[in-house]
Amino acid sequence: MKLEARFCDVDSSEPMVLLHDDDCLEIGVKENDRVSITGKRTIVALVSRSDTLVEKGAVLMHRSLMDRCGVDDGDVVNVQYAPKPDSVRSIRRKMDGEKLEREEIRAIVEDILENRLSKIEISAWLTALYINEMDIDEIADFTVAMAETGDIIKFDREPVFDFHSLGGIPGNKITPIVVSIVAAAGIMIPKLSSRAISSACGTSDFVEVFCDVLMDAEKLKSVSEEVGGVFAWGGGMNLAPVDDMVIRIEHPLGINPRAQMLASIMSKKVAVGATHLLVDIPTGAGTKVPTLDVARAYARDLMDLGEKIGIHVECAITYADQPVGNAVGPALEARECISILEGQKHPASVIEKACECAGIILEMAGIPNGPVKAREILDSGEAHRKFLEIVAAQGGNPELRSEDIKPGIYHEDIVSTKSGYIHNIHNKDVVAIAKAAGAPNDKGAGLMIHLKKGQRVETGDVLFTIYADNEAKLKRARETAIKYPPMDIEGMLLKRVSSTPLRR
Repeated sequence: MKLEARFCDVDSSEPMVLLHDDDCLEIGVKENDRVSITGKRTIVALVSRSDTLVEKGAVLMHRSLMDRCGVDDGDVVNVQYAPKPDSVRSIRRKMDGEKLEREEIRAIVEDILENRLSKIEISAWLTALYINEMDIDEIADFTVAMAETGDIIKFDREPVFDFHSLGGIPGNKITPIVVSIVAAAGIMIPKLSSRAISSACGTSDFVEVFCDVLMDAEKLKSVSEEVGGVFAWGGGMNLAPVDDMVIRIEHPLGINPRAQMLASIMSKKVAVGATHLLVDIPTGAGTKVPTLDVARAYARDLMDLGEKIGIHVECAITYADQPVGNAVGPALEARECISILEGQKHPASVIEKACECAGIILEMAGIPNGPVKAREILDSGEAHRKFLEIVAAQGGNPELRSEDIKPGIYHEDIVSTKSGYIHNIHNKDVVAIAKAAGAPNDKGAGLMIHLKKGQRVETGDVLFTIYADNEAKLKRARETAIKYPPMDIEGMLLKRVSSTPLRR
């Protein structure tokens, strides 16, 4: 059917056009059916209907769709019914618990990339994975299919090492330290990092406080080969783009299917050309991986998947019952990270975790006594010099100092109302307070934690300091801290138990 394309300044999160009810009847489509629209090029879009907002004989399109179709306002286009893609049947098969073939999985991934599947259909796919899961062969096919939807970087030399943390723990600022130690040892580690999704600060959120994290694949390749490492934001490149599209739909659902999570991690590693990978699995209450048994299962899955796709994977199961270090929030984490590279001996938890993880990578590269060697590289200043070299290559100040980085100008100390010992620090509540203060978007927002688990507290002692970039967010964070206190303070005696009453 020939219709006139009309510009409509209403954007949609998925390809959508508006048709008159009478034209829908003639074409034979209902609400949320698909139509193909042919101008200079052919696109597929979902249908929305109205008998008042659009004239008969017209199709309302957003500028992005008109550009994809190669038409201008007033051009005539051919609109006709488009059937659902075959991948919808494959999604139904997975909903029924069946195993999918490689080509079925590839078709689903390609249809997501080309916007041929609606958000409802992608949600159904994620829900099917959450309920019925995938076996390791399916996950391997899923991983490779996602990687092949974007660029795949080919380095001129190998091996290529990588490091990844499953996250879920506030203050986990070790990535620049690990990369700097490993690169200082002459090992190439082109590290892609993420921004926070549900946490208070991702690695890219605090690295961009002191240097650029946005680069294309060609720059990633050249900087990595010249300097030995990068701290780049993975979302700034065309690497496994379907993964980013799916995450945007997955997040509101509040689910993280095992198959999707594993394929998400490993597709980026395939895309960046990694041959060796260390995965940090933070484990503890309030994290993504609550118990040691669950951590071991993840480790086994990751290693098995790595074997299937040709990447040597090792895992480090790390302690995560409280934040790593003292700083939570972009500027605060950046300052603490840099101070350790400068030679500061505290906080010990950050130094120990960074050296242990870097040490495993060194041993994977054939360097004996990895953690000891990693600590030597850190203590000697070699890691700091390499860090500044990487920062300069990413447009930062080659003479950067930790004291150059300032937190938010508004701050407030939160004090203890009783004496005792800190029995627990709740990671989720720490994150909630930091986010209420404005993290990660407000770079100065966050917390400095002054006391950790097991330490003695007296009434009036400062437990933590909240920082914010404006007074309103500081107030909101303080109210969050009062409503959800992140620290449990108890005496050494938890409960007296007696079998019988005392006689006098």
